[in-house]
Amino acid sequence: MNFDLTEEQQMLNDSLRRFVTNEYGFEKRGEIISSGAGIDKATWANFAEMGLLGFTFPEDYDGLGGNAIDTMVVMENFGRGLVVEPYLATVVLAGGLIRDAGNEAQKADILPGIASGERLLALAHNEPGARYNLSQVKTTACKDGADFLISGQKTAVLHGGQANQLIVSARTSGNVNDESGLSLFLVDRNAKGITVDDFATHDGHRTAEISLSNVTVSADNLIGTVDEAFPAIEKAVDLGIAALCAEAVGAMEAMNAATLEYIKTRKQFGTPIGKFQVLQHRMADMFIQTEQAKTMAILAASEADSDDRARRREAISMAKTLVGQAARYVGQQGVQLHGGMGVTDEMFAAHLFKRLTLINLLFGDADHHLAQVSDGLLAKTA
Repeated sequence: MNFDLTEEQQMLNDSLRRFVTNEYGFEKRGEIISSGAGIDKATWANFAEMGLLGFTFPEDYDGLGGNAIDTMVVMENFGRGLVVEPYLATVVLAGGLIRDAGNEAQKADILPGIASGERLLALAHNEPGARYNLSQVKTTACKDGADFLISGQKTAVLHGGQANQLIVSARTSGNVNDESGLSLFLVDRNAKGITVDDFATHDGHRTAEISLSNVTVSADNLIGTVDEAFPAIEKAVDLGIAALCAEAVGAMEAMNAATLEYIKTRKQFGTPIGKFQVLQHRMADMFIQTEQAKTMAILAASEADSDDRARRREAISMAKTLVGQAARYVGQQGVQLHGGMGVTDEMFAAHLFKRLTLINLLFGDADHHLAQVSDGLLAKTA
């Protein structure tokens, strides 16, 4: 497999690296988080101008026709700068669902708005108690004449409080854990019957708890075919996991750079602590873990667009397992090598560690995906 970026992807990588370094510094990020808005409008407009918000959408809908490898390049750079804007929620998850499962009218209406930065969407799928089980959905959508009435609870909705519209999964038939019987609906966040509790997560991002009580949704806002949404949800989450793996690699690279700089300048007994061989060995292990994670992030991105469910799911779970383990190791080592300063808000390393910790948990931690891989291998040999 050729791991080299194309000329266009390398140009994108270089441009984003300059942007994150020069325009998205530690202080600016802190100001965005402190504002509670969850998004800096000027930064989001810059992303739109750079073509990032429509990168993976078809050209017919103001996109650039990119793929998951392009998303990997974007997210890796966002990881280096710990960008908190809702790129994952709006572009990768919600935008990917509209692109893959929406009808022509929905694509024409929504995708150009996302690409221009005017529309923010969020996927409201996770529910209390479901943990990492994508098929466990208790929220219901019942027919009411030509419309649907949706009622239920959604938890950990990434940037749900910043979205103009929500893509809500609901059960239209079957039992709570059935993969069949799920449908997707486009719902205005301010619709009657919706309550949104928006709050900050420990890594500076925003999430929301959402309650729906007899929310009326037109049948025109059904995304895809009724009762058959699970494959689209699963693929969207796989795309999200691949993007998170790339973001983790960027954050690990930033942690390595920050830690290396720290041990070169921090002195004990008149000597930089980076001179001590045991710390050099630990830094070497951090770099090795990051390089291994990068290889797996490339694997995840190369398979994320595939319609071969078994092959895609196996690659995604393998990547999330190794990247999650590496993120935990690099994050913990980076904090330890910074000493007591490593857990203070004044140090970039502390924020990197928080984000790496949450990335490991999002959409299934390393242990969950390791079990998924093991189950798949056992099924093949049975």
